[in-house]
Amino acid sequence: MTVPSPEELDLLWSRHHAEWRDLGQIASQWQEAAETDPQLLRHTAQGTWWETLAELGITLLVTREYEHLVMALHAAGGTPAISYLRLPHPSGLAVDQQRQEVYIASTRNPNQVYDLKPVKGLMARLDVAPEALEKRPLIPVRSRFFPGCFYMHDLALIDGGLYANSVGQNVVVRLYEDGHAERVWWPHCIETEAGPVFGQNHLQLNSIAAGTDLASSYFSASTDKLSARRPGHKNFPVDKRGVIFSGASREPIVHGLTRPHSARLHEGQIWVDNSGYGELGVAEDSKFKAVIQLPGWTRGLCFCGKIAFVGTSRVIPRFRQYAPGLDVEASVCGLHAVDLVSGKILGSLIWPYGNQIFALDWISTSYSTGFPFSVGKRATLQEKMLFYSFSTT
Repeated sequence: MTVPSPEELDLLWSRHHAEWRDLGQIASQWQEAAETDPQLLRHTAQGTWWETLAELGITLLVTREYEHLVMALHAAGGTPAISYLRLPHPSGLAVDQQRQEVYIASTRNPNQVYDLKPVKGLMARLDVAPEALEKRPLIPVRSRFFPGCFYMHDLALIDGGLYANSVGQNVVVRLYEDGHAERVWWPHCIETEAGPVFGQNHLQLNSIAAGTDLASSYFSASTDKLSARRPGHKNFPVDKRGVIFSGASREPIVHGLTRPHSARLHEGQIWVDNSGYGELGVAEDSKFKAVIQLPGWTRGLCFCGKIAFVGTSRVIPRFRQYAPGLDVEASVCGLHAVDLVSGKILGSLIWPYGNQIFALDWISTSYSTGFPFSVGKRATLQEKMLFYSFSTT
């Protein structure tokens, strides 16, 4: 057996000692979180984007799945601010306003759901200045692991419970705090003589328009037919094949969509992103009615009063056939504030080097202003003190 020299041991110990020192790594449990390409954070605002956020008094939360970024935007006091947290492939996002908790799905194997809470103060320490935390950042306080075959997409809160699309099983699951999940809803179309087909993704059942219970909720999917050609295959038929299922009947109530995402209930109407055509619209008389077309693959949707916030993404080159109604080359990665009364865009925020937006939701700025790491000049000392002594109670 070769005996290492003292010098070799010193070098080895020094390397180990230096590892896992970045605060982002620890917060996300992910070593690569220390590496954030600054180009991904570059942005341009158009129209009255920041004025709209300031007037509403909200912090907008955004998951950018392929860049492994969760971002927060606000303009409290008229000053625009963007912050972020790196998580592996974040997808679904849900905010529990009453509990003051945020849930984010991480769709890598194994799937995870991160629970985040706002920092409410600092522990009493002799080595920490007892200053108030003005930013009240959201901090991960727990993660739950699930099999990768769940292939989680949307998250939603229904009657106090947390639910997710398990796209890989063609079902909706309820997620429990002890880390187990229960299949609670699926459409009739996956039922066969041999039983429901849970073993592969056949439908791309990918979003939840949350009602007061499952029966009053709605769910979007790319098809309602079982076939050998499945989502992800290049020859999977998409144009006008998408549907919205009724939670009560478990049958489609809207047809003719193209790769729909982000179904939401707002003021008694079912809204949905018709992604393959870059549209936002509503379900009326069992049909989809487009309200506006946007410059990209529409995905991510939330509402604050009469304003809809909609995400657009670039189209992944190998899936350009999934976007028959888009100018793929002109698509942008960004967010758009749409006035539901006029149907016009009030303002947009564009990430020129961005790729994919997945989910949007918002919290009151009085509750939290976002995440621990700020775009721009980093406040490294404050970040260290925050993670050293934060309190969420």
